[in-house]
Amino acid sequence: MRQPGAKAVWGIDDIRVDGKPVPNLSDRLYLMLNKPFGYVSSLRDPEGRPVVTDLLPGINERVYPVGRLDFDSLGLLLLTNDGEWAHRLTHPRFHVSKTYKVTVEGEVSEATLRRLRNGVYLEDGFSEPAKASLIGRHGDQTDLRITVTSGKKRLVRRMIEAVDCRVVHLIRTGFGVIELGNLKIGRYRRLEPEEVEAMKKLTGLD
Repeated sequence: MRQPGAKAVWGIDDIRVDGKPVPNLSDRLYLMLNKPFGYVSSLRDPEGRPVVTDLLPGINERVYPVGRLDFDSLGLLLLTNDGEWAHRLTHPRFHVSKTYKVTVEGEVSEATLRRLRNGVYLEDGFSEPAKASLIGRHGDQTDLRITVTSGKKRLVRRMIEAVDCRVVHLIRTGFGVIELGNLKIGRYRRLEPEEVEAMKKLTGLD
């Protein structure tokens, strides 16, 4: 059916977009991966580096990362074959929060935390305010918890650099209502139905 306004029935009609099958509702997959260092958040890499889908044994369906985590960043990465769900979670209009534990060199003053909370100016514009708090200090390093809603590329790293600090280690611990929890590095799990629904509700999809 190519006519405008034509209707299709899930599970009966062969529904395709640009020639590719659209998964049935029952075939939709929602996964959470604890991404290790050194993996690229894409389906292939021209430089031949390992990609995150290499870490999904037993998953034969084609799934895509929801947003990105840098090659040198770790933590919570969502993957799905539900395009609308992924779109809403990453589109700036929906302001879905992402939380990171960031280890930086040296001590971080309260004045620096205030700058992060108020937002900083970057080369591509204002970062928007962030939630920033001190987790603790160990040796000559400081652990921070930072939550942002903007989807700017490498945002947290660039915000830290803008306040004259250097990132040693960055891990995403939360995405919307979903928490990384105790999922081991390099492992994945399927999201619980209530987690999927909660994220839908967050973006007005329910």
